[in-house]
Amino acid sequence: MPRPLRVIAATFALLLVTACNSASSGGTAPSSVRGVTADSIRVGGIVSMTTASGYSKKDTDLGARARYDRANAEGGINGRRIEYLGAEDDGQDPARNLAAARRLVQQDKVFAVSPMSSVTFAGAGFLDAQKVPTVGWGTLPSFCGPAHLYGFNGCLVPTPGGTLNQTWPEGLAAVLGGARGKSVALIAGDNDAGKFGIRTFTQGFKAAGFQVAYAKAAVPATSMPSDWSAYTKEILRSGPGGRAPDAVVSVMQTPYNIGLFTALKRSGYKGVISDPTDYDPGLLAKDATKQALDGVYVLLQFQPFESDSPAMRQFKADIRKAAGGKDVPLNMHMMTGYMSADLFLSIAAKAGKDLTVESFQKAAAGYSDTGTLVGDRAEPKGQKESFGCGALVRLKNGRYEVAVPFRCYPPIPFG
Repeated sequence: MPRPLRVIAATFALLLVTACNSASSGGTAPSSVRGVTADSIRVGGIVSMTTASGYSKKDTDLGARARYDRANAEGGINGRRIEYLGAEDDGQDPARNLAAARRLVQQDKVFAVSPMSSVTFAGAGFLDAQKVPTVGWGTLPSFCGPAHLYGFNGCLVPTPGGTLNQTWPEGLAAVLGGARGKSVALIAGDNDAGKFGIRTFTQGFKAAGFQVAYAKAAVPATSMPSDWSAYTKEILRSGPGGRAPDAVVSVMQTPYNIGLFTALKRSGYKGVISDPTDYDPGLLAKDATKQALDGVYVLLQFQPFESDSPAMRQFKADIRKAAGGKDVPLNMHMMTGYMSADLFLSIAAKAGKDLTVESFQKAAAGYSDTGTLVGDRAEPKGQKESFGCGALVRLKNGRYEVAVPFRCYPPIPFG
């Protein structure tokens, strides 16, 4: 065969092989964007599935999966299917959190991390430096400022110059018939998150008109006390004239709350007790837990499950489908995962067909919507302050009931 014909034949054969390989791989075109192909977007999560205290956020993964499943059933995002790898368990350990972040980016080649829900976020700097869009529960300072990190309901621990969400102080003021002349005790774990929580909530409750009688991040964060008497005695004498405060607010996780609340009740405390974590029907399976949490007001930063809005009905249907058609008990961790995924999907959809980190960031820079399960959302506002919405529910006779309806409160400057 003459040389020109041989070249043409070889070129044709190469094109044929390339076409066959493309067809056999589902037509996926190569992409220079990490985690993005012509027909998929790869996403992973980081969640505290297991902890030393037994507290678990594992249902965060189910919530995220439920939202991604619906997105795929509706055709994906601009024609791309979400390939959700599931969540890595960081065990609430900083080293494992960073290792999980590195693994997801360097080995699994994800485009984004969503959800991220833990009390530690050692991987934050790495993810931001690697330009990985990351969405999670913005209860840590890492969600407040870095360009690629987003809280699904905004930044909840603002830096000076930002604002404070007043849902909790204003909600408890409504429960108590006003804050004037009322005292509150704030208690948290002895770690960075606890200390920052005490600082922020002290300012928030004072701004709402409360007298902050006690505010300490004093409880060992790595070993739960077996005897709470030292804490309860100090709290119960902290109010005006050495009396008990009108409200005790715990910024701690469920196992700690159960111990503290049980001790308070045994000491005869009759005031208001509140926390931000114990909205979980699964906690009511044990009588001791049910008794400890009975009457407690729980802060929510999303619509209560008891509401009947279209968005809540959709959430429940998505969770039921992801759980294999079973009516599983709903909890706030499911909502955390669901709304983390929802914010990521909403921004990615706005970024358009040409999905890159740059197009995602550009879409986020001007993003806003209304009427979601966490209220009105806006970026980059959410990287500096919370979306300012929430509710209080109360456990009463083994059932949760809405004590203060979901609404949005004007924020206050944080300093």
